[in-house]
Amino acid sequence: MAYGCEHDKLRAVVPDGFHSLRPVLRINAEIRDDKAGYIEFNTAVEKNGVRGWLNIGHWENVMVNRADDTINFETENLKITFRKTGIRGGCPAEKDNDGCFFIGKSEILRPTETITANKVFCDCEFVWTFGDISTSGVSLGKTIPAIPTEIKTIYPKRDFTVENVVKIGCSQVLGSYMVCFER
Repeated sequence: MAYGCEHDKLRAVVPDGFHSLRPVLRINAEIRDDKAGYIEFNTAVEKNGVRGWLNIGHWENVMVNRADDTINFETENLKITFRKTGIRGGCPAEKDNDGCFFIGKSEILRPTETITANKVFCDCEFVWTFGDISTSGVSLGKTIPAIPTEIKTIYPKRDFTVENVVKIGCSQVLGSYMVCFER
């Protein structure tokens, strides 16, 4: 799922060397081996002509609960629910996505996985909570594009942390879908 945020505030936390492509934050929630949950929190960037997603944080062994067409994922700081709508769409492959950047002691670009399966649209709701910091959103039943904005305000640079990105807030859930594929 993806949600919109204020682009200038996002630019203020994106690390030097990366360029924010659009005001979007993405939460990828996966069920691996039909039981273990995995979540990634990313934003769309470009670095040295390479476009992809920059990992803000990721969590393994996430609690997952399934009931009929509803899937819940929960970490200490995030609760997210997906409900299948039954509406299907095309393959979600992105033409301008070279992979996902992971930064830390070293920088790694994990190449994009080939996915040929079609997506199943979902309704989604989520809430991030870090003490007194929180943001949440609920999907509107449609997909909305994230359009880049011109710089209006230059905010002071902040550390690239999950908490600082969550502080930016959710302006609107942009869309949510599910894809089933085998690795």
